[in-house]
Amino acid sequence: MSYDFRSDNVAGAAPEVVNALAAASVGSADPYGNDPWSDNVTRRLSDIFETEVAVFPVATGTAANALTLSALVPPYGAVYCHDESHINTDECGAPENFTDGAKLVPLAGPGGKLDPDTLTAALGKAGIGVVHRVQPAALSLTQATEAGTVYRPEEVAALVDVAHGHGMAVHMDGARFANAIARLGCAPADVTWKVGVDVLALGGTKGGCLAAEAVVFFNPALAEDFGFLRKRAGHLVSKGRFLSAQLDAWLADDLWLRLARHANAMADRLSQGLAALPGAELAFPVEANEIFVRLPAAVADGLEAAGYRFYRWDGTLLRLVTAFDTPQAAVDGFLKIAKNLSEKA
Repeated sequence: MSYDFRSDNVAGAAPEVVNALAAASVGSADPYGNDPWSDNVTRRLSDIFETEVAVFPVATGTAANALTLSALVPPYGAVYCHDESHINTDECGAPENFTDGAKLVPLAGPGGKLDPDTLTAALGKAGIGVVHRVQPAALSLTQATEAGTVYRPEEVAALVDVAHGHGMAVHMDGARFANAIARLGCAPADVTWKVGVDVLALGGTKGGCLAAEAVVFFNPALAEDFGFLRKRAGHLVSKGRFLSAQLDAWLADDLWLRLARHANAMADRLSQGLAALPGAELAFPVEANEIFVRLPAAVADGLEAAGYRFYRWDGTLLRLVTAFDTPQAAVDGFLKIAKNLSEKA
């Protein structure tokens, strides 16, 4: 069987989420997030994170990230981020636009991660207090990273210490936060507010929702103006219950983590099978649901000819992503054909 491994964005929605949407469409409800589903989401996330949080649903990850940064960073500010982060490579200048011109400062780091020494060195050259230079205002971390790796709580804490020590807020891009928590096995609080993260852009879309993300503020003072920023940017949805109903169902009874565990398990199965092939090389540890692997050209070409889809990063480096609904049969079929192609190469 062929299968599309290009992204978890190609997947559908979890049945529980679809059913919740159908239920929410019956009858009337107050608009603009003043509905029972939105209240439920705030309560659920406060329970999940073991602290009172301010929650703002939006429809896209780009909106979640860009609007959050607009609440943290002045127009003359700088956002420090990994050079492969989504805000730097895939959001078409949205962070710069919504912050009215703040500058992204990309930093390199192996495996998609930043480290405290690199951040400290960059801040040492920032020209803090110099009127001719943009001023450090925020650190953005991606969890799980664009390389499919995961920050441990102590790694986040070390980076936050540097950022807070320089008066910066800390934003976490959590498009695949569920996959990270499923891998770490820790409480969500342990890798967010308990180690100093100020705000999380929690992604539901990649994990089983249709179109739903939640901006989660752990520092209420930072959330005071966010409602106005969201409205001004056109991201306050009138029928807000349909965003919140998705998130409510996704978060209920740990569904978000069960779905993430399945995606991670399929990534483990796929990566282990690929690593056993002659000439195959995993570029990064597989810690969430993304796999970056180098395969002989004949094998990659043969898999495409068989109908499998994936992204080629630089010819022989392939990215494959498993999703909450990836069938084991699709993984096993891919590995069977890859093995046969390897034996013929």
